[in-house]
Amino acid sequence: MSDAEDIDDIREQKKEELMARAGTPDEPVHIDSVAHLEEVLEDNHVVLVDFYADWCGPCKMLEPTVEEIAAETDAAVAKVDIDALQNLAREYQVQGVPTLYLFVDGETVDRMVGVQDKPTLVQKIEAHA
Repeated sequence: MSDAEDIDDIREQKKEELMARAGTPDEPVHIDSVAHLEEVLEDNHVVLVDFYADWCGPCKMLEPTVEEIAAETDAAVAKVDIDALQNLAREYQVQGVPTLYLFVDGETVDRMVGVQDKPTLVQKIEAHA
């Protein structure tokens, strides 16, 4: 094996060890940079990302549901303030809020715009857990 393959194997092993020890966060993780989002996506198998704005009424309606999902499922939940991180909002083509992305192993598997009910979100998460 090459050094690069050895390093990749070690990284994968360490990642699995950390995930086994840490589990997923029990509350939403507030993203503060592109690198932070990448880290959350890399460190967790299933991630629900909530693109929101403080001034958005539907976002406020969705907030308790997102908090419950973080506490009750195996998915990590990340919250991205579109006003503070406009570059991320553009990158993910967020044109309305709330916009939710579901990632599995760092890849987008679903995109939802608008308020979603808890059973729908839980079903989508459990389909990939």
